[in-house]
Amino acid sequence: MSRSSAPRLFALLLLLVLPLLAARPQRVVSQAVGTDELLLALADPGQIAALSHIGRDGRFSVVADEAKRFPSLKDSDAESVLRFRPDLVLAASFTRPETLALLRRAGVRLVVLDRFDTLEDVYASLRILGRELGQQARAEALIASCRGRVEALAARLKGVRPVRVLTAGAYPFTSGAGTTFQDFCDHAGALNVAAEAGLKGHAPTPSEKLLTWNPEVLVVSGDRPDGADIRARLAEIPHYRALAAFRAGRFAVIPGALMSSVSHHRIDAYERLARALHPERFR
Repeated sequence: MSRSSAPRLFALLLLLVLPLLAARPQRVVSQAVGTDELLLALADPGQIAALSHIGRDGRFSVVADEAKRFPSLKDSDAESVLRFRPDLVLAASFTRPETLALLRRAGVRLVVLDRFDTLEDVYASLRILGRELGQQARAEALIASCRGRVEALAARLKGVRPVRVLTAGAYPFTSGAGTTFQDFCDHAGALNVAAEAGLKGHAPTPSEKLLTWNPEVLVVSGDRPDGADIRARLAEIPHYRALAAFRAGRFAVIPGALMSSVSHHRIDAYERLARALHPERFR
């Protein structure tokens, strides 16, 4: 290439790239914690106008500290969202219908993510968001990294006997098949006794059946590593006190924000649960 042709080539490339950059949304607002986690992983910081109103709360958000670098919504309603003059809004299917309706009526570009149960669902969400943000390569790189971690964990757990577990909490609901908890079990060398018994989704805890389910370990979400806070609350519930796992103190504690994560950060929960159930594979 001659010296004189280099500037022309640079100008041509610039003309090709500029429209792509201009097409990227520059004022993205995330309305839910799950979309906060995905957005922070993929977007350039300058693309983010605001994150959800609880995104800075470590009880609910895995990325609470990172979220504090950005403005946050005052509330989750449409008025709070539109105050940031977004060119793209990210929401979830569990967002209140009236909020979604108002956002659509305002004419703002709206992406509603609606699949959360498995890691494949997360990969699909990452691809959707990568395309919307103009960050497809970043989305594919993250997915590849996630696949690598999951494969490494599967190799470490190969051949283990699945530990019989039950998710337990102060709320009178148990997680069966088709839930994020089942997804944790599928990747962590665990057998969800509720799903084994035929329970699907989230259902009232069948207290009279827990003894027959015979979980070896109770999986709880708690803010203290030893689970002392949640153990004290479970001790007030007779059907948990009757379980051998409870009496023997066999608990696996997962931080609440991870337990409810619907993003790629759920892999941290896989690894924590696997480490708690199969410590011999992590020495």
